[in-house]
Amino acid sequence: MAPERIAAPVRDNAPPAGPRGIPPAHSRPCPSAAPAAPPGLLETTSERVLDRPAAVFLGSLSAAALGVTVCSLLPSGTLLHLDGYVVSLLGKYLCFALLALSIDLIWGYLGILSLGHGAFFGLGAYVMGMHLMREIGGRGVYGNPVLPDFMVFLNWESLPWYWHGSDNMLFTCLLVVLVPGIAAAAFGRPAFRSRVSGVYFSIITQAVTFALMLAFFRNEMGFGGNNGLTDFKSLLGVSLQSEYMITGLFCASAFALGVAFILCRVIVASRLGRVFVAVRDAESRARFIGYRVENVKLAAFVFSAVLAGLAGALYVPQVGIVNPGVFAPLFSVEMVVCVALGGRGRLYGAVLGALVVNIAKTFFTTALPDVWLFFLGALFVVVTLLLPDGLSGIPDRLRGRLRALQAKSGADA
Repeated sequence: MAPERIAAPVRDNAPPAGPRGIPPAHSRPCPSAAPAAPPGLLETTSERVLDRPAAVFLGSLSAAALGVTVCSLLPSGTLLHLDGYVVSLLGKYLCFALLALSIDLIWGYLGILSLGHGAFFGLGAYVMGMHLMREIGGRGVYGNPVLPDFMVFLNWESLPWYWHGSDNMLFTCLLVVLVPGIAAAAFGRPAFRSRVSGVYFSIITQAVTFALMLAFFRNEMGFGGNNGLTDFKSLLGVSLQSEYMITGLFCASAFALGVAFILCRVIVASRLGRVFVAVRDAESRARFIGYRVENVKLAAFVFSAVLAGLAGALYVPQVGIVNPGVFAPLFSVEMVVCVALGGRGRLYGAVLGALVVNIAKTFFTTALPDVWLFFLGALFVVVTLLLPDGLSGIPDRLRGRLRALQAKSGADA
């Protein structure tokens, strides 16, 4: 006896099923209809670009920049007046904060620990230093309108080819972006395509920045050798010792930090930011579902290098010198420590860590120079053991403990 055929169920308002439960042709979707385009990678997700901590950070940065600007322009001798040295020092802190922010973008969200990010900072610094040396012109010690003083001292007869165009400010700004970006792409593309990651990637980045330091120490490179580039006079025709220039450079540093923070927030709050986290937490799974992980890493690494180069370019006119010491591996490691102390994966935590570490460094290297490295190491150990989320994670931990106490008191009642 043949089994009964069970009719296909019919949904409400659905067309009657044809033979074998297949819908009639007129109710099927048109095969020529194009599928909906997927959203772009930079389309924001449910996460807000400017959440409460980000808004507080930007508000605090704006208020601090405005306060410093007003105090620096007050007449000398007034109670709240800030002299040029203090304003330049604060501007230097902001440049280090921008460098720490660039490290946090790739370490906190992609898991790429670079121990050589000072190399990109140094490249941007040297590009700006070359322009400042060309602006000296005939005001140098030897009075040569074309060659910098160190080239005249070393009997150089003409400018090297890579110095041409450095007297143009627009061309210099373009190189500040291109040189670190191209260097990061040249290094990152073969490294990521070879799937170098983890501690091996960190060691290679440290080796690269050490090699750059040794190269820039050589007088034959044409970058001033051990002494570097110094004795800058002016920028855009305005003296670097002018109060207005010092305040302007500080404001430019604060503006660059704010814009970079917003750009990083846009990235991490978008679908691309979710891909970053997926690559960090489960790289093999992200690769398996079709993402080109090496391209994602390379794009983030290049963008991070550009931010680091911008920080270096703003740093040089405020400190008045750039030498191969910016390529020292210890400098890059110190910036990584700043990110870890502030709390990686939060962006504003990197800025907080850079400010705290550099303010402490200024105090200890002046008052107790032999204690500074011991203090930095002790601070890193204490924060790592007691505050795994860094200094920026303290409010979250306090709120968590407060909720736990409230829940416990409610249960006891």
